[in-house]
Amino acid sequence: MSDWDRFFFDVYPYIAGSVFLVGSVLRFDFGQYTWKSGSSQMLSGGRRFLFGNNLFHAGIILLFFGHLIGLLMPHAWYPYLGLTVTSKQVLAMVAGGVFGTLCLAGMTLLIWRRLFVARVRANSSPMDVAILLILYVQLILGLITIFFSAHELNGSFMIALSDWAQHIVTFRGGAAAFVVGAPLVYKIHLVLGMTIFLLFPFSRLVHIWSAPVWYLGRRYQVVRVRS
Repeated sequence: MSDWDRFFFDVYPYIAGSVFLVGSVLRFDFGQYTWKSGSSQMLSGGRRFLFGNNLFHAGIILLFFGHLIGLLMPHAWYPYLGLTVTSKQVLAMVAGGVFGTLCLAGMTLLIWRRLFVARVRANSSPMDVAILLILYVQLILGLITIFFSAHELNGSFMIALSDWAQHIVTFRGGAAAFVVGAPLVYKIHLVLGMTIFLLFPFSRLVHIWSAPVWYLGRRYQVVRVRS
């Protein structure tokens, strides 16, 4: 195992996670006026924007929770859910392919708008553009990994990825050993994913913390027209 493997898959996850959590708290405490999604709908809306925006958000939310559940679900739970290692891998490939394609279509529209609509570009910070492009590359890498997974359906590598993630979140040593032999595309995908968490507090992504979940249970507003 190389020093790079040890750094990126044993140490870097904790650096990225610490910056993600501590940076988010500090950003909220000291930069509340910057804690927003920075919506540009007023600058350039329309059906194309709404369509792309909805595809992007639906796709990325489903991908996030799919990764979270898929990586952190204990292996012993598979039989209780009617899954084998192989069927879980196939399910992950199909779901990842569908959700990833939706997200890719939405992101393509949003990136085109961000880069080529003058009013939107003029009101975009370098981080706005950078985080979109990083997410786009990460998404493409994730879709590419599906083809690698299709050549090895015994689920062994999926188990290795899960073991790596579970060792990281439970603070157990030796996590890098599970992914040291992974194809390069997987390693880049993992490192770039952790880098997104590292950059999270410095971007507009912080608005995710303020997702209005309470909206689901709020009472209806009564709106009357003044006569």
